Amino acid sequence: MPHHASRYLAEGPRVGIRPFTHEDGAEFTARTRESKDLHHPWLFPPDNDEAYAVYAGRLIEDPARAGFLVCEKGDGSLAGFVNINNIVRSGFLSGTLGYGAFVHAAGRGLMREGLGLVVRYAFGPMGLHRLEINVQPGNAASIALARACGFRLEGFSPKMLYIDGAWRDHQRWALTAETAPFGRPSP
Repeated sequence: MPHHASRYLAEGPRVGIRPFTHEDGAEFTARTRESKDLHHPWLFPPDNDEAYAVYAGRLIEDPARAGFLVCEKGDGSLAGFVNINNIVRSGFLSGTLGYGAFVHAAGRGLMREGLGLVVRYAFGPMGLHRLEINVQPGNAASIALARACGFRLEGFSPKMLYIDGAWRDHQRWALTAETAPFGRPSP
C-alpha cells in the first residue's frame, strides 16, 4: 500500500493541525457564528466572508504570524484554531498565542491536544524558544487550557489589551522550550 503524506503539519490521536487557507472561510465563519455565546466576551473571530479574508490573509502572509486550524481527524471538521502572533526572531525567538474552540468541540479535550501540537510545532520546526498566552482573569476555560498544556503563570498586566470597547486586565502565562511538557500523554 503506498504511503500518502498527511494533510496535517502534526497530528495526535484525535486531531491534526494545519495552516489556515482562504478556502476554509465558509466553515470557519459558520462555526464562529454557532460559537458566539461561547466566545463572548473574550474572543471575536471573523463571522463573515469579508472579515475572514482579511483575518486569514494576515495569518497566511505576515511572517510575524502563524495560524493553525485544529481539525478532527475523522472528518477533518474544524474544532478550533490556535494563532501565534507577534513572532519575534533573533535573540527573542518568541510568539504570543491566541486560541478558540468551536462550540461543538468545547469540553472534549480536542483543543488541549491541538494546542499541544502547536506548541511542539512552534518549538520544533518553527524554532521558537518562548510562547506566551495573555488571558483575561475571568476566562476560566482559557486559563484551564493554558495550565493543562504546561504554561506557568508569570504575572498580571493591568489594562493590557483593548477588547470589546475597553482596556482589559490580563494574566500572562508562558512556556519555554526547556519547560515544555513534551513527554506528557494526551488525556
